[in-house]
Amino acid sequence: MYQILIVDDDAEIRSLIRIHLEQAGMQVAEAESGRLAIARIQEKDYDLMILDLMMDDGNGYEVLHYLHDHNSKLLVISLSARREIQDKIDTLGLGADDYVTKPFSPMELLARVQAQLRRNRPKKDAQSEIIKLKELSLDVDNLILHHKGIQHDLTSYECELLYLFMTNPDRILTKRDIYRQVWKHDNYDDNNLSVFIRRLRHLLSETADSPYHLQTVRGVGYRFSGDGR
Repeated sequence: MYQILIVDDDAEIRSLIRIHLEQAGMQVAEAESGRLAIARIQEKDYDLMILDLMMDDGNGYEVLHYLHDHNSKLLVISLSARREIQDKIDTLGLGADDYVTKPFSPMELLARVQAQLRRNRPKKDAQSEIIKLKELSLDVDNLILHHKGIQHDLTSYECELLYLFMTNPDRILTKRDIYRQVWKHDNYDDNNLSVFIRRLRHLLSETADSPYHLQTVRGVGYRFSGDGR
């Protein structure tokens, strides 16, 4: 049974999320502050945490920094009323695996929780799949990108996006098709996709002498070029 930690200073929101998670067969614990969340994490292992970023007593960013400093592999879906793309990019950069804006649909949140858990379920008796494109090497199951001796840890969505682009080099992929293949549903969200595209562009720009380029094809989608053009 999956162990989920809900961190939010709003008791009604915690209760609403708990009901849907427990109905899906998950075991749920709660924390009303970031400091209490850190205490919960120190006491017990969880599979995933739903984390409100804007709390009065110990905000969610403190929790993300704690997880980063302790090299934690705990999955995190962040909640926030802030909708600016840069806020989402910054949160993903701190290690969150997904970002959900308030107000949200409990059923959509549940679907995102289930998707994260499925993607990160250990594969028994199987070697990790490695995808290579020129000097890029993507360790799919371990969510790691290697380039010229540099290792980059990815979130599951970043990994699936990069997997899709690396296995379709120089091919134009429509935004809707990308969303369906990575997010696995038809509730297309252009803003959400844009956030992860920006994250990948930032990641690729950090690799030394990167010849890779994510090109926007106006009105259609994106093209991943392995020659920088």
